[in-house]
Amino acid sequence: MYEISYSKASEKYFKKIRDRNLLAAFKAAIDKIKDNPEIGTQKIGDLHGIYGYDVMLNSINYELAYRFYEEKRLVVIILVGTRENFYKELKRLIKS
Repeated sequence: MYEISYSKASEKYFKKIRDRNLLAAFKAAIDKIKDNPEIGTQKIGDLHGIYGYDVMLNSINYELAYRFYEEKRLVVIILVGTRENFYKELKRLIKS
């Protein structure tokens, strides 16, 4: 089992969520990632090393981007949100 850490961007997003079902869906996804971080889809190109995991709720696709460090047994949740402009924002965060 891996330890979970959150970026400021992901913490900010989680604080804004008021829908308990959505929070539960994200918690279930994070629990799966804690057990096996390779469960997500590894990104390629300029997002190499980042994994993505889809969370579907009410026909809306939410994205969860993370990176894991095998040697530290650590998963860092980088960004969470809806698919709209998600990867553009993720690339901006990675560069800064």
